[in-house]
Parts: sequence; C-alpha cells; structure tokens
Amino acid sequence: MTTGADERDHGAATPPRRLGRVLGLRDLIFYGIVIIQPIAAVPVFGVADGLSHGHAVTAVLVAGMAMMLTAVSYGRMAAMYPLAGSAYNYVGRGLNPHLGFLAGWAMVLDYLVFPVVCVIQVALTVQRLMPAIPYALWVFAFVIVLTAINLRGIRTTARTNTMLLAFIFVVISIFLVAAVSYLLKKGGLPELFSARPFYNPSTFRVGAIATATSFAALTYLGFDGITTLAEDVKNPRRNVLLATVLVCAFTTFFSGLLVYLAQVIWPDYRTFPNIETAFMDVTQRVGGSGLFQTMGIAIMLASLGAGLSGEVAAARLLFAMGRDDVIPRKAFGYLSPNTNTPTFNVLLISALTLIGGLFLNLEHAGELLNFGAFLSFMGVNLASLNQYYFRGLPDVKRRLFRDALVPIMGFLICLGMWLSLPSLAEIVGGTWFCAGVIYQAIRTRGFRTQPALVIFPDP
Repeated sequence: MTTGADERDHGAATPPRRLGRVLGLRDLIFYGIVIIQPIAAVPVFGVADGLSHGHAVTAVLVAGMAMMLTAVSYGRMAAMYPLAGSAYNYVGRGLNPHLGFLAGWAMVLDYLVFPVVCVIQVALTVQRLMPAIPYALWVFAFVIVLTAINLRGIRTTARTNTMLLAFIFVVISIFLVAAVSYLLKKGGLPELFSARPFYNPSTFRVGAIATATSFAALTYLGFDGITTLAEDVKNPRRNVLLATVLVCAFTTFFSGLLVYLAQVIWPDYRTFPNIETAFMDVTQRVGGSGLFQTMGIAIMLASLGAGLSGEVAAARLLFAMGRDDVIPRKAFGYLSPNTNTPTFNVLLISALTLIGGLFLNLEHAGELLNFGAFLSFMGVNLASLNQYYFRGLPDVKRRLFRDALVPIMGFLICLGMWLSLPSLAEIVGGTWFCAGVIYQAIRTRGFRTQPALVIFPDP
C-alpha cells in the first residue's frame, strides 16, 4: 500500500483523472428531487398511516426534519471536501481513513440496493397496468434502459431527469387540483383545512408515531446521492450544501402536502382495500380510473428516474474508491475516454440490479437499503462534528449549535432508526459490514498501514 507522500509524488507526475465540472445548482437540485422522487410519499403513505394510527403526515414531517439535520452535515462536509465519494470521503478525511472505508463499504450496500428497489417498483407498477407481460421482462427492459442512458454520460442523465421530472409534476398538479376540488365540494374550507391529520387525540400514541417515523424516513433516502456528484458540480463548496438542504426541505413540504390531502380525503386508515397501495385508492376516489392510470405512469417514471440517478451515484462511489486504490483501481477507477464515464462500474451495477430485481422482493430490498443508509448517515454526522467542532477551522469561531448540536442530534436520530430495523436486515447487512472489516484488515495488514488517499488541489 502506498503512503500519502508516494501518492502525491505519483500524482505530480501523472495526475489521476477527474470528473468534469459541468453541472450547475439547478441540475443538482433536479437530480436530488428525481433520486428522492417527488412522489416518494405515495408508496409510504398507507403503511405509515397504519403504523401511526392515522398520523402519517406527522410522521413524514418529523422524519423530514430529522433528515434535514443530516443533510446539513452532508452539505458542510461536501463544502470541505468537494470530491466524489460522499460518506466515504467525508468520514475518511473527517475522522479516519479506515473508518472512511467502512462508511464507504456500508454506502456501497446502500447504493447497490437503491437501483434494485427502483427497478422492482417500476416493474411492479407497469405490470399492474399491463399484466399480460411477465414481470421478469419488465425488469430486463428497465435495466437495459438505465444502462444505455448512463453509459452516454452525466449530461445525458441530467437532461433525461429534467424531462421525467416535468411529466411527474404535471401529474401531481392534476392530482392536487382534483383533491382540492373534491374536498371543497364535499364540505368546503372546513373540509380542506383540518388539524386532525396532525393530531387526533383519540388515536395519538407517541410510540406509534415513533415507529411510523422510522418507516417514513424511506421518503427521504437518496438525498445523500447529491454529494456523490461533488466532482461534477460547478462551485461545489456553495452548490452542494445548498442543493442538499433545499432538496430535503422541498421533499418535506411536498410529501407532507400529498400525505395531508390523502388523509383528509380518506380519514380512516382501517378501511383501505390494500394498505400498501393506499394512495392509489385515494387517487381513484378523487379522479376516477383515468387519474388512477396516469398516477401509475407517474410512479413508473419516478422510479425509473430515481433508478437512473441512483446508478449514477453508485458508479461514482465505486470510482472514488477505485481511484484511491482501496478497491482494484484498474477496474473501478477506469473512466471512458469518450464519455468521461466510469463504464465498468455502470455495467457491474446494472448486472447486480438485474439479479436483485429478479430474485429480491421490495420489502427485503428496502430493509437492506436502510441498513447501509443509516450507517453512512451516522458516520457523516460524526465526521462533521469532529471536523468543525473538535478540529475547528483556522480563524473561524466554533459555534455550539451549528458545529456540535446539529450533527449530534442527526447522529442520535439515525442511530435510533438503525437500531429499529428488522432482524433480517441486521443479519444480512451485518454480514456485509463484517466482510468489509475483514477485507480492509487484509489490505492494510491488520490496520497497521493507512489506506491510500489521492490528494487533489482545491477546485
């Protein structure tokens, strides 16, 4: 394993290839909204409503505030270290290179599973609209689409995401108009504006809200994908922090609005025909079968866009780790000379997405996603605490709330969510994490040598 000095000397002669800075703040915000999905609350609504005893909007809003704390830590670490790799780089440079590798290893699990979840969602949705075509064929088709677009480069991905986002917002706008019109006709303004979805004294239980909040956090998973594009962004010290926080704030408001309307339209969670597709029943109630079908298409496109963006993030995470030679550099650190795209990583992730889409179900895939995500979130919060409060910055006064309390609160909330995961996710995720510890121990001779880190000048 080379030392940091060796890496700098080598880099002076033949500097490692870097990703091109072609994305602006608007592209980054679009990317973040698409990877989270503007309608991310749709599949979460029914189960969250049941777990919270009719307080889904409260659970979504509380989860959103919790995720915004972690988003601040991600954004601040991205401003400090504007490199590809997200949690891998932030924990490695903000805490310790060995811990950085383990954060990256957990993040790999998260990012490898994320496209699988998206492909499963889109295949299930389209099969419901066109049941004559087998599920497996839809999985093959959508994996091919994701691969073809991502191999063309990040600019193509950004343009595709913008078009998908525009259509999804049109569908959501139609639903919002139909929902408001339905409520006004039913009971006027008192029916439209109600405090009952936020607090119903007859069913409000703190324990139920806490359980539902852990589940509702699924609405926000993927926001950290914004920081994996730190090397693709113009002015990353400003734009990554802004985009990360703004996307979380937008998702909190928009998801809360959708869930609030759904609760007012269908106030009794115990009467849903199918709680897992409850929002679709709400859509049919206000807009009939036409809006039901259109919302199905919107869910399909949202999942496709999220999978597209998730594959980009996963490919760039592997690229960052390969470039630093903590995983084989020749394969994972390769960039196509024509598109400046980590081609090998895209193809590998596509193959794993195909396998996962065919052999995993949505529940198990989602649980594995949570395991890696919350572990990475905890690491970044600790890295932000160490970097800004304990180490501090030259000539910058430490501030207790911003530099200490925000990351501490973010860490504790993520820890609680992580500990609440089902045992199957803990066993499979724990096995993956232990494999990472063993791999790192072998590569670093029992953690006696430091992992190599490529040093770049300030952008």
